[in-house]
Amino acid sequence: MEAPAEMLEMADEAFRALNYELAADIYECQLLELGPQRHLYLNKADALARCGRFTEAFEAYQSAADLDRLRPENLQHLLDCIAANIRVKEALPRPQATRRLRPPAGSPGEQAGTGAGEEAPSDPLSCPACLELLFEPVSLPCGHTFCRRCVEEEAVSQCQLCQLPVSVRPEAGSGVSPEPNFRLNVVLCNLLEKWFPSECSCRRLQLEAAGLLRSGDYSAALGLCERALFLVPHDYLMRCYRAELHITTGNHEEALCDGDVACTLKPLKTKGHFWKAQALVKIGRTEEALKEYLYCIALRPDWNSVKLKAQKLLCDMFSPVLENMPDSRPTNLRSQSSRIRPKPTFLSTFSSASIARDYAVAGPSELFSKVNIILTPEPNASGPILNKCKSTPGETSVTAETVPPSFTDGSQKRKISHDTEICQSFKTPSKMAKKDEFVPLPFDNFKASREIPSELVDPSDFECSLCMRLFYEPVTTACGHTFCLKCLERSLDHNFDCPLCKENVAEYLVTRAFSKTFLTEELIIQYLPEELNDRRRLHEEEMKELSNLTEDVPIFVCTMSFPTIPCPLHVFEPRYRLMIRRCMETGTKQFGMCIGNELKGFADYGCMLEIRDVKFFPDGRSVVDTIGKCRFKVLRHGQRDGYNTANIEYLEDTKVEGEEYHELVCLSDSVYDQAFTWFSSLKDNMRTQILNHFGPMPGKEPIPQSSQNGPAWCWWLLAVLPLESRAQLAVLSMISLKDRLIAIRRVLVFVTRQPLRSL
Repeated sequence: MEAPAEMLEMADEAFRALNYELAADIYECQLLELGPQRHLYLNKADALARCGRFTEAFEAYQSAADLDRLRPENLQHLLDCIAANIRVKEALPRPQATRRLRPPAGSPGEQAGTGAGEEAPSDPLSCPACLELLFEPVSLPCGHTFCRRCVEEEAVSQCQLCQLPVSVRPEAGSGVSPEPNFRLNVVLCNLLEKWFPSECSCRRLQLEAAGLLRSGDYSAALGLCERALFLVPHDYLMRCYRAELHITTGNHEEALCDGDVACTLKPLKTKGHFWKAQALVKIGRTEEALKEYLYCIALRPDWNSVKLKAQKLLCDMFSPVLENMPDSRPTNLRSQSSRIRPKPTFLSTFSSASIARDYAVAGPSELFSKVNIILTPEPNASGPILNKCKSTPGETSVTAETVPPSFTDGSQKRKISHDTEICQSFKTPSKMAKKDEFVPLPFDNFKASREIPSELVDPSDFECSLCMRLFYEPVTTACGHTFCLKCLERSLDHNFDCPLCKENVAEYLVTRAFSKTFLTEELIIQYLPEELNDRRRLHEEEMKELSNLTEDVPIFVCTMSFPTIPCPLHVFEPRYRLMIRRCMETGTKQFGMCIGNELKGFADYGCMLEIRDVKFFPDGRSVVDTIGKCRFKVLRHGQRDGYNTANIEYLEDTKVEGEEYHELVCLSDSVYDQAFTWFSSLKDNMRTQILNHFGPMPGKEPIPQSSQNGPAWCWWLLAVLPLESRAQLAVLSMISLKDRLIAIRRVLVFVTRQPLRSL
């Protein structure tokens, strides 16, 4: 007999609406009315699990199992709820939404996983992907640094931190290969080898061991692991790696020991818990293995393969103990097998009243009976309380944080410490641990192990090979060499090759991908603050000097320019590329424009230009859109880094008053009308060319002396009239508007009599 469809739909709707209490009550009513039905028991159990009534949920799951063996997918809701409670009650870090890179092939993380839910690197020298000390660091174009194998094996196209491409992808036809080429960051490689020689050697041994593992030479691989752990006994990654090797070779007790040590070193990482669980499964301690799997899922909820393992273990716990007996057993015994089977140990003493305190902290009290994680204070004890594990092979004791005083019932909440909070002492009764003579570092010592001794920090290790000064805004090229940003840009003005290895780095000119290498800059900030302050002060002084718009003003020697008139420039010479870049960096965005002079290099008068936009080309050239600002007179000629400079004073028209002003207004109106008539008389094609290049003729200004440079239409007219540069320069230098208007009128009279043939 089946439950009425209306009631089931109502229960399903309540479940979808997160009203699990109502859903559980409806399923219970249906069971009372219709009798035992497996699917109703499962639905009721799922609803009870969702609302935290775990004891009743277990009983419902058990009732369903008595009717037919549970399948792993039947326990998905139960597992998710258990993991969620563990995560909340133990204040575990929230799972990260950012996708992490897959660990390199052959590493422990390949199976154990380094994914969402694991904490961010605790220090800048940790790889954001594997969370271990950087090994063979590679700096991506975006400026973030990873272990080479962490990005190479995955063949990803984006940085996992900023989502920018991991390689420069130039435009088609640029001649630059779009394929990523991960080259080691030379500066960081040298620093890591200098600061952490043992750990770097440990990583190299791990890579060799990975190769031996793939070839099936397990004995040699274990030998390399032994050597690596002799160098760095507290290396978490190598402990996980050796645990994997021990499981592969059948040394499950030794694998359990390494898993224990790894969990103690870094309790909030999943790999140690995973390999410990694998070892526990192999030696038959399934309830303890389930505890470790649950902790993995609590740390990383998206780990589906571990979820499946945990679900299978739970299924086995709910299954009758006699179901695998030979079929020759008496029929009556087989029919009663589920009733005579003892329940899993964690079901017998688990009560709803204590769920928030007992289960969410450590699972049901009996579930974790073999690895006691309930901390019991020692008499007269002070400070951190030592957790006493039961005397079972391969088990170790761990030190937890001081127990909060709010727990007064004798059962203390286990508090997982951060990665760097390593236990102050623990015992290793297994044979493998004794063989290694592993003694965990005290918390202070372990934390200091990543601190760089001051005697090893040498400013020369952070010296730019171009300017021979401390890196300022360090940039790492695709070939792995690091330079100051400004030094690299200046070098590329002259040559597209790396200054050190001569490899082509033209991709930087294509994309302008000059992102700072964050790790290098962070190390300088942390370990060389005084040197960095001196370097920054020197840079600021240089920028202040370059920002002066009256002394050592950069001069572009090219053509005539005028106030208010656009002046597009094609920049290709290295000296002017440097000059334009500096104008942009200082924020002035201004430079002087003068025509050439055979004796002095450039003329004594010119016009300041303001940069409105710069468009770069793949070969380093650029088109600079500028507009004239004001006139100046050169007081002193000079040079700087290949381009011309000058001390200048700005020109301003002399203002007149009274009768002279009225005459000036009349003259201005007359010349304007004459100019407009001339422009209107030009052929259509000539007018079109002028409009395209200079824009429309500015309107007449009611007050001619409103600007220090005079009416804008005068400069527009001077730019389009067919005059030689020397004649234009003479008019530009005039500080009398009346004289300038008279000169323009003379030119108009001349060109009116001699029509323009072409521009």
